[in-house]
Amino acid sequence: MEERGKKRGTVVKHTGSHYLVSPVPLWEPTECVVRGRLRLKGSKTTNPISVGDIVEYIPGSESGDKGVIISIEPRKNYIIRKSANLSRESHIIASNIDTAYLVTTIDFPEVKPAFIDRFLVTCEAYRVPVKIVLNKRDLISGESEDKLEYFKDIYTKAGYEIIETSVKTGLNIDKIKNECMNRVSLFSGQSGVGKSSLISAMDPELVLKTADISDYHLQGKHTTTFYEMHPLSSGGFIIDTPGIRGFGLVEMGKEELSHYFPEMLRLYEECRFTPCTHTHEPGCRIKEAVERGEISPERYFSYIGMLEEEEKYR
Repeated sequence: MEERGKKRGTVVKHTGSHYLVSPVPLWEPTECVVRGRLRLKGSKTTNPISVGDIVEYIPGSESGDKGVIISIEPRKNYIIRKSANLSRESHIIASNIDTAYLVTTIDFPEVKPAFIDRFLVTCEAYRVPVKIVLNKRDLISGESEDKLEYFKDIYTKAGYEIIETSVKTGLNIDKIKNECMNRVSLFSGQSGVGKSSLISAMDPELVLKTADISDYHLQGKHTTTFYEMHPLSSGGFIIDTPGIRGFGLVEMGKEELSHYFPEMLRLYEECRFTPCTHTHEPGCRIKEAVERGEISPERYFSYIGMLEEEEKYR
C-alpha cells in the first residue's frame, strides 16, 4: 500500500537513534527515527543507516511528532571500518560519496602511514574516489621538507593525487572548494590534522568546532562528535567526520587485499601464479617490483601488516 506523504531525502546527520533527513539539494532538515523493522535485517554494522544514505521517509507532523524513515535505497559506495570497541562489528562512516579527501599532516601531528593505507584500501574496496590532502604546509621546513618529498614520492607513485594546503596562507583552499561544488565530498583524517579548520576556511559560513593540538601528545582532541553533512554556500555538500585514531579493515580475503593497492594491481597479472599473496610464491612480480624500487617498501610492508592482521582475526 502506498504511504501517504512519503518523501525522498538524504540522511545529513546521525546522532544515536535519531537522524536528520533533508530533500537534497534543498536544505530542509527534519528529525526522523527508523521504522522498527528496518533494524531487523541482520545488518552486521552498528549503524544500518549512515550519513549520505538516500531514504524514503514520512515527515513528522506539525504537532511535533518525528518523521519516520521507511526504506533505504541501494548505496553506490560507502566507507566502512571496524568498530572501535567491537572488533567483530563494523561501522559505516558515510555513503554515496563523490570524492573522499583524506586529510593528513607531516608533523603536528606526525603522519601515520598505517592509518593512511588502511583508509585508502577501504576507499578502493568500496569504490570511493579518494585524494590525499597534506595540510599545514606552512609548518613544514628543514627536515620536514625531506619527509614531505618522501611521502609525496610514495603516494604519487601509487597513483594518488596529493593536494598541499594551508589554512594560514590559503594554499589550495580555493582549489578544493571548486572541486567540491555541486558534489558530495567527505573529509576525514586523524585527530588534530586541521580538518575542521580546513572546511571552515573553504566556507566561513560553516561553524565547525576546532581545538588545539595537545602539546604533550601532539595528537588532536576530538572536536566533531557526530558524522554530519553540511551545505556549502558555493554549492555542494561536505560530510565532516569525527577525528579517527584507528582504522580497522573490514574482512577482506588474503587473495584480494593486494587488488586495493593500485600499484600492485597494475602488476598482478604478471605474477607467475594466480592467485598470489605476494609473500612466499616464486616468480612474484610484486616482490620483484619492491626490490627494484618500483613499489615502495613502506607500502609493501603496510600490505603485509594488513595481511597478518586479517589472518589473526580469522
